[in-house]
Amino acid sequence: MAGGKLEEVRQYLRQQPVMLALLAVLAVIFFTAVTGLSRAYQAQRQSLGSRWFSRGMVDLQARRFDSAVTEFRSALLYSRDNYAYQLNLAEALIGVKRTGEASSYLVNLWDRQPEDGVVNLELARIAVQRGQTEQALRYYHNAIYSAWSTDQEDNRREARLELIEFLLSTNTKAQAQAELIALEENLGDDPSQQQRVGDLFLRAQDYEHALGAYRLSLKAERDNGAALAGAGLAAFQLGRYPQAQHYLQAAVAENAGNALIADRLKTTELVLEMDPFRRQISMAQRHKIAVEAFETAGQRLQACSAAGGGALPTATQTSLSGSWAKLKPRMTEGELRRDPDLVEAGMDLVFEIERETSATCGTPSGADAALLLIAKLHEGN
Repeated sequence: MAGGKLEEVRQYLRQQPVMLALLAVLAVIFFTAVTGLSRAYQAQRQSLGSRWFSRGMVDLQARRFDSAVTEFRSALLYSRDNYAYQLNLAEALIGVKRTGEASSYLVNLWDRQPEDGVVNLELARIAVQRGQTEQALRYYHNAIYSAWSTDQEDNRREARLELIEFLLSTNTKAQAQAELIALEENLGDDPSQQQRVGDLFLRAQDYEHALGAYRLSLKAERDNGAALAGAGLAAFQLGRYPQAQHYLQAAVAENAGNALIADRLKTTELVLEMDPFRRQISMAQRHKIAVEAFETAGQRLQACSAAGGGALPTATQTSLSGSWAKLKPRMTEGELRRDPDLVEAGMDLVFEIERETSATCGTPSGADAALLLIAKLHEGN
């Protein structure tokens, strides 16, 4: 009896390793099966998320923002922390003008990747909408110097151009000029880009750089009417009237219907015709021009004095009228031949009349506008 029990114990001990091995094998099989099911489940979730994301991208590119928002949200159900899903959802939310929600996503993405160019640019745009100037400037500069996944140089340039447009819209011309100079340094010789930068320099009232950009554009495209017009306007503002005339005449030839360019050309030609101090004209021409300018200023003074609420102050009117009447008998071609120094005295009075009447009786036109420009041209001489 005792021997039988001993045998049973021995047999149990011999079977135990086998059982343990069997259990271990079953555990491995079970673990492998669970891991496989988990991976399949995750793969299925990723596939569904990717499918919704792809649909969202199609709708986002087609500007169907409402549908894109729904699809990106569905994609995020399967991958809550997916960076691309959140970024494109933010862009779709901006499209439906839900900038508050978009900003929340973008700020979270910025915390994760502060050097992302797209995120910084979108945050800059939201700051612009909210009137947050300092934040807008900070995010725009981040975008300009951030990393971009594709077309880095082009995206950085476009971000800077958008910043410049913002600065011009807020009348921050000095800062816009600085950004344009930085942009121009890396722009290259592309004529369309040079023309675009020339237009921006013109709006920023940096006429020297504007003229330089237009001239670079015209090197490649001599008949570019827009660049010719821009160059003419810039030269006009710089007081370089012979150069302005050259460009404006060419611009009018390319686009005769542009009223602004035609008007600037007419004024430019009047300046060149009515300036008695320009070189390479005869003494007789100088005297004739000075006499005509004197008469024009007298008529302007009389009209301004007779005006209503914008008339000259009495003291100024009396002084100018008296000076003009006193000098008038001597402002003839014959008298000027006998005393050439009268040209300068007469033109000094002409310039004073045009400045005073411009300040009180409104912006002049025609010959009076030309005389006012001639006065500015010779200030300090």
